Amino acid sequence: MSAPTIAIALERGRNGFTGLRLMLALAVVVSHAFSVATGAAGDEPLARLTGYTLGEHAVNGFFAVSGFLVTMSCDRRGIRDYALARTLRILPGLVAATLVVSLGLGAMLTRLPVAEYLRDPALWTFIRGTLTTFKSNAALPGVFESNPYRAPLGTVWTLKYEVLCYLGVLVAALCGLLRRRWSALLIVAGLALALSIVAGLRGPDLSKGTETALRLPLIFAAGAALYLWRARLRISGAALACLAFGAFILARTPAYPALLFLAEAYGAVWLAVGPMARRLFDPPADLSYGIYLYGWPIQQSLHVLWPQASGLALLIPALGLTLPVATLSWYGIERPALALKARALGRRRLGTIEPAGP
Repeated sequence: MSAPTIAIALERGRNGFTGLRLMLALAVVVSHAFSVATGAAGDEPLARLTGYTLGEHAVNGFFAVSGFLVTMSCDRRGIRDYALARTLRILPGLVAATLVVSLGLGAMLTRLPVAEYLRDPALWTFIRGTLTTFKSNAALPGVFESNPYRAPLGTVWTLKYEVLCYLGVLVAALCGLLRRRWSALLIVAGLALALSIVAGLRGPDLSKGTETALRLPLIFAAGAALYLWRARLRISGAALACLAFGAFILARTPAYPALLFLAEAYGAVWLAVGPMARRLFDPPADLSYGIYLYGWPIQQSLHVLWPQASGLALLIPALGLTLPVATLSWYGIERPALALKARALGRRRLGTIEPAGP
């Protein structure tokens, strides 16, 4: 029996996108446990094995899922509804997290008197920079000064690439490219070729920033292409195994990163709509965005309180605090924003497939 197409798998109703995003968000927190106390992300076993940390692999999965679902959202909603949906899914949670971390957590942990902290221009520069440019390496005055990383919202940098990809989908829709499926394949091929060429020319000297600027759009575009070609492409474990084996064989060549990322993009969609989808936990609340936003500042705070403990020793307490905070974010901020979106778009029910940025 041949594997079903992605389109047929989607029509079956049940999917594992929410459960998959939850696992990816938790993987980011686990990954940060290796570096939050030492500042050395390369100490992580998976980084030595694959060249990328567990957190980077998780972000790859986020972007693949986002490319697939966001393109579907634009295709089904239309441009105006798409723009409103994306804004209401990303912005309220980010604004809340920025204010909670800067005005709440920062005020509690700063070495400065609270009044002086609130008057410090760096505080308001941090808030403005986070909300306008998704700046993630800025510090709050007197906060986390002895930590290897001073950034209190160290994960929001990916939202910059996420929003740029959203704009890319919007431009593609305006130009009619979502109806021209070959354009998606050309974009994926162009980005994969560019990454391979740059990796070949720069080798070990390739900067992480340059690679990321190609990596995340490539994976997002691959997810978009999987949606646009859903009627032709199949959810096949054999195809996934071939991609993974190809990446393994070419591990020491410039083609390795691009092939690895394409395998991960296909693998993320395979997990969400393939035979594993029924086995994935399908939570009623989508806590992934809240976990992604608050996991890092909570881990940073625990390291301040117990500086002698390793990040791994603080992992369970970090998860124990992050999950309730993410739950509050979902029910207090994100879900009401989705309800507002549903009313604005004239719908009574919320869709079950609503991606948030990584």
